[in-house]
Amino acid sequence: MASVRDPSADLRRRLRDARRGVSVGERLAAADAVARGLLALSFAPTRGYVAGYWAVDGEVPLHAWQLRLPKDCVYCLPVLDESDNSLCFAPFCAGDATRPNRFGIPEPVLEASSLLSVTEMALIVLPLTGFDASGHRLGMGGGWYDRTLRDHRGAPPHLVGIGFDCQRVDAIQPREWDVPCDAIVTESTTYLREST
Repeated sequence: MASVRDPSADLRRRLRDARRGVSVGERLAAADAVARGLLALSFAPTRGYVAGYWAVDGEVPLHAWQLRLPKDCVYCLPVLDESDNSLCFAPFCAGDATRPNRFGIPEPVLEASSLLSVTEMALIVLPLTGFDASGHRLGMGGGWYDRTLRDHRGAPPHLVGIGFDCQRVDAIQPREWDVPCDAIVTESTTYLREST
């Protein structure tokens, strides 16, 4: 495992390459294992809005979790808020209309008045490029989730990072703006932050 003091573009590239190297069969098995891990969390909501993500670039897909959510949970996807470079959230069901955002990631097509804020979420599941066992997450480097969660002071929402075992590093030195996850779930392990 690598140690991370200054998350460089090179480290992100290596971790993304490792993530992309996961076979389709392993990826589907991981999706099932991650769904079980998410539903087993002591703080897994039984109702309310829960945010996932549209898996791209080899990320762990969340379809298995979405299909197993309790009936009173509403699955949402992030939507870019270009006005302040943060995220808001939109309810989403398979088959709903989407359009690609500026990064090419599909987003639900909804009126701005129908979008939800971070404070309305019970749980936010975040993709990651790398992570450590203490709940620190290395994202893609754009800071979208960190800006969105900058005022986050404990649950709700609970924050859970999702990745493959191959994305774990020994330690990530968090920066002042980094928001730690309450848990990280992989295909084999759930890492809980001690304060969770």
